[in-house]
Amino acid sequence: MRSILVLAAHPDDEVLGCGGTLAKLADEGATIHVAFLADGVFSREGDAGVQQAELTARRAAAQKACDILGVKSVFFGEFPDNRMDTIALLDIIKPIEALIARYHPDTVFTHHAGDVNVDHRRTHEAIVTACRPQCGHPVKTVLCFEVPSSTEWQLPGSAPVFSPNWFVDISNTLDRKLAALNAYAAELHAWPHPRSLQGVLHLAHWRGATVGVDAAEAFILGRQLA
Repeated sequence: MRSILVLAAHPDDEVLGCGGTLAKLADEGATIHVAFLADGVFSREGDAGVQQAELTARRAAAQKACDILGVKSVFFGEFPDNRMDTIALLDIIKPIEALIARYHPDTVFTHHAGDVNVDHRRTHEAIVTACRPQCGHPVKTVLCFEVPSSTEWQLPGSAPVFSPNWFVDISNTLDRKLAALNAYAAELHAWPHPRSLQGVLHLAHWRGATVGVDAAEAFILGRQLA
C-alpha cells in the first residue's frame, strides 16, 4: 500500500495544491498523511483571543477538508505564521524527518521553491534536506505543487518559475477538491481573486486543457526513483 505525506505550510495549501490528487490517491487505496508546519493565523490583526479562536476554527476546517479528501491523519505544527524565515532551518528539518520516520512515505507533496509566501519557500527548502536520497530513505518521489495567490504572484527573475512537468487527471475528483475547499470558506476570496472557488475551478480546467483532460493538477517533479 502506498504511503503519501503532504508537507504544507498552512491549512488550505493541501487542498489548493493537490486536493484532487489526494482524493484520487485515497480512492486507489493509498494511505495519506497531511502535516501543516505553521499556524496560519498569528500574523493577522487581532488580539490573542481572536487569533486563538481563528486558529481553532482553521484547524477544524482542515480536519473537515482532509476527511472529505480521504486523508488518514492530520498533524498541526506551531511554527510562526509568515515568520518561518526566523527559524533555523535545522529546527524545521527535524520535525519533518520525524514525520518521515513515523509514516515512511514513498511520495512527498510540498511547495514550489519560488512561491511568494516565505513559509512556502522555507518548507520547500527544509524538505530538500529531509528527503535527500540516502540509502534506505523511504521517499522515492518528491512533487511540488502550485498554490493560487502565491505561486503565480512571483515576479519574473525573482525566483524559479513554476514550469510543471507532471500532471494528474482530477476530472473525477474535482468536485471533492471544491467541497474540501468550501470547508475553508473563511480563507476564500471573491472572484476574480485566484484563491476563490471560481479561480481554483478555472485553474483546474486550464491545467487539464494543457494535457487534454477536463481537469488536472500540475506539479514539478523534484525527484523520482523507479
